Amino acid sequence: MGRVAKHSWRKSLATLRGHHISTERDEEILRQLNRLLKHDDEGSLIAEPMRFTGNLETRGIALIEGSGSGKTTAVDRVLSTHPVLKPTSAGDPPKFLRIQVPSPAALKSLGREVLKATGLVDVSPRASAWEIWGVVRHRLALLGIVVLWFDEAHDMFLSGSAREIDDMLKMLKSLMQNDSAVIPILSGTQRLAEITRFDEQVNRRLTKVVPKPLCQGVDEGPLYSMIEEYCAEVGLKPEVDDTLALRLIHASRHRFGRAIETVINAIESALEEGTRVLTWEHFATAWGMQEGCDWEQNVFAATDWAAIELDTDAENFEAERTKRQTRQVGRR
Repeated sequence: MGRVAKHSWRKSLATLRGHHISTERDEEILRQLNRLLKHDDEGSLIAEPMRFTGNLETRGIALIEGSGSGKTTAVDRVLSTHPVLKPTSAGDPPKFLRIQVPSPAALKSLGREVLKATGLVDVSPRASAWEIWGVVRHRLALLGIVVLWFDEAHDMFLSGSAREIDDMLKMLKSLMQNDSAVIPILSGTQRLAEITRFDEQVNRRLTKVVPKPLCQGVDEGPLYSMIEEYCAEVGLKPEVDDTLALRLIHASRHRFGRAIETVINAIESALEEGTRVLTWEHFATAWGMQEGCDWEQNVFAATDWAAIELDTDAENFEAERTKRQTRQVGRR
């Protein structure tokens, strides 16, 4: 087969990276969000949070999924296309704010990030954390913000300090109370679920969305169809064996976002080579560059690929950190 001209495929690859594949996760985020919005007399959604507990407080959502699963893309897609949250005309601001949680986050630094997102950057360095958050609630009400989204929300609790964790949890409760209450959305890893359980009041106010992981024996067909569609879009032909999708699920830690990223990186490897055929070697090359592993430990190259353990050191580290935080919070 002929070779692909290098100047002709970069735009197509950028298009692939911009694709969003809607899944059950997107539908569930949207369903839970719509539950937390008010309806008018005709039954249509309006840009105002539903009130609970005697009309005194709102509720929130926690999207809990592993790193690289595509959480940010999914939430952004739901919010930016939501009919009552997106701008109604040119120049209008949306009714939601996305906050990239700084790492590590402290209550004051996080409050400043929220104020910056509202357009307020001139904040006194002497202002206390709770003074800053008082201004935050005022600004949110002034701008008509309905949803406040904390992306990478697990980093709100990275410090491990019992006092800091306690203050963060109190702040989340305060965002769901009084006239300025909003709908908080927290997207983060499993650590987010572990921390929110420390406070029963916060935990019951957050609806949890925990997407199903990719499953061997179920998801190979859809994954291979995606590979075929992406290849067709850039002029490639996939020539891989029946284990490719299984290897992809394992290599991606059963996370859909990581699987898509690996597929696109493999396609890029093939296009850079100038071939019109996508093979297992392109997957091995792309995944190996990402992981920095030996060839014998490469899921796409090894014969006994299913026995390769991934992320054990990171999992042990997280488990130990959770134990330390649990002990500290238990001594509050």
